[in-house]
Amino acid sequence: MKARLPKKYSSGNSNNIEAIAKKAQELQEKMQKASDALEEREYSSTSGGGAVEAVVSGKLEVKKIILKDQVVDKDDKDMLADLVVAAVNEALRLAKEEKENTMNEISGGLNVPGGF
Repeated sequence: MKARLPKKYSSGNSNNIEAIAKKAQELQEKMQKASDALEEREYSSTSGGGAVEAVVSGKLEVKKIILKDQVVDKDDKDMLADLVVAAVNEALRLAKEEKENTMNEISGGLNVPGGF
C-alpha cells in the first residue's frame, strides 16, 4: 500500500524547500564573510592603569605586549605577569564577544552549526 500526503504537503512545496535551502546558504556565506573580517581585526586591552597593553587578533592570537617603563621592575616580576595575563584575557574576551554578537546579529540568534 502506498502512503499519500495531503495536497498541502505535495510536491508543490519543493519550491519552499529550495527557497529555505537558498536562504540558509546565503546566511552561511554572510556569516563566513563576517567571520573572515573579524579574524583580520585586532583587539587591545590595558591593565595597571595603562602600564600593560595586550593586542590580540580576531583569530585569538596574541600579536604584541606593550610594557611601559614604570611597570618593569626586576624585583616584582609576579605583578608584571599578573598585569600581562589580565590584559591578554580582557583583549581575548573582547574579540570573542564581538564575534558572538556579530554572528547572533546575522543569524537572528539561531544556533547555526559550523563553528560560527
